[in-house]
Amino acid sequence: MHSTLEDVQLEGMEIKILPALQDNYMYLIVDTKTREAAVVDPVEPELVIKTVQEQQLTLSKVLTTHHHWDHAGGNEKLLKLWQKELDVYGGDDRIGALNKKVQQDDTFTIGGLHVKCLSTPCHTTGHICYHVTAQDGSGEGAVFTGDTLFQGGCGRFFEGTPEEMYEALCTKLSALPDATKVFCGHEYTLQNMSFARHVEPDNEVIQQRIEWAKHRRASQDPTVPSTIGEEKSWNPFMRVHEATVQKHAGGATDPVVTMGKLRKEKDTFKA
Repeated sequence: MHSTLEDVQLEGMEIKILPALQDNYMYLIVDTKTREAAVVDPVEPELVIKTVQEQQLTLSKVLTTHHHWDHAGGNEKLLKLWQKELDVYGGDDRIGALNKKVQQDDTFTIGGLHVKCLSTPCHTTGHICYHVTAQDGSGEGAVFTGDTLFQGGCGRFFEGTPEEMYEALCTKLSALPDATKVFCGHEYTLQNMSFARHVEPDNEVIQQRIEWAKHRRASQDPTVPSTIGEEKSWNPFMRVHEATVQKHAGGATDPVVTMGKLRKEKDTFKA
């Protein structure tokens, strides 16, 4: 495994970080009261089932962020191995085993936990982020961002435009409470933060996070989660309104133009 298995305790829920493939993350979202669970992007279903059985959880739902094989490629196998009914959520008909198609502002529950769907097309046209909060709305909550928002970065614009990524990052995800924990789809933090430092060499928060992440990765510990507030302080793609970032990207004051230029530069950036 590329990282150690780790549990994160939040208000009303437990998030189990499950590493997969070369640098992917799957997540088990557990309602601490009922022990009902949902899994995000179960590309390696054997590890998911092993963890569910060891922890004596009731797995009821699959939350798919997007159709790419390293996120959705385990859905059908999970259903086959699990042999019980599972609701498979997602926003794209290309997702395997999909039986609950969702769109912006759709809601459902995991035990007593509340889930709200955020449509974030760009990396793929059907990308969904899942915002999970305790039943009474207390606590920090968590958002599962797939390949839309990474720690210090964002996904490539395979099927979308700078306008769409701006809407996803700077309108929808930025509107979540700053304390919201961000669980992204890949362990890309050091690569992303290297680019963030290139964009804003004088931003001390970036340098501090790089040092922290280096220590974490030296012992194979995951660097997730961050928070929405932290991303606003160091992620260049969420800082396209900042003069320092706009200056780096050529001086245009339009944040959408800045977004497009940053992504184009990042596509060929060598850390």
